[in-house]
Amino acid sequence: MDFLIDLYSTQPFWLWLAVAVVLLAIEASLSTEWLLWPAVAAGVVAVLTAIGLPGGLLVEIAVFAVLTIVATVLSSRLIKRVNPPEPDINARDHRLIGQSARVVQPFVNGRGRVFVSGAEWNAVLATEAAGRALAADDTVTVQAYDGGTLSVSPRD
Repeated sequence: MDFLIDLYSTQPFWLWLAVAVVLLAIEASLSTEWLLWPAVAAGVVAVLTAIGLPGGLLVEIAVFAVLTIVATVLSSRLIKRVNPPEPDINARDHRLIGQSARVVQPFVNGRGRVFVSGAEWNAVLATEAAGRALAADDTVTVQAYDGGTLSVSPRD
């Protein structure tokens, strides 16, 4: 412990740099995405101590804490804006909306079957097209899904 106290008193830069490297190593090995910004904050504090940040250890810890919080909050907002969440790649029904489908069973009373994305689906006509009759091989557009049933509208 005396070694760390002596190291800090003579070269606080190296102590903060070591904290940054340890946090970055843990982040790289675990991929938590939580320790990146504290590692950056420790690196910034290391640079600030090297150029002569006044106030001692308590000021350095306060600067580290503030930088960590600010960087984490700003990065989470930036990540949400730059990389918005997308539907699950395995959720095929989300990707069906807007696709063209071929009628495989004529619609009777607004219900029929369509072929889209390599599979047949139960389908109902969307409310704006409820009065139309659709025959086999007509083309429709998928408007929505509900469980295993697609809502479709005729393609003009």
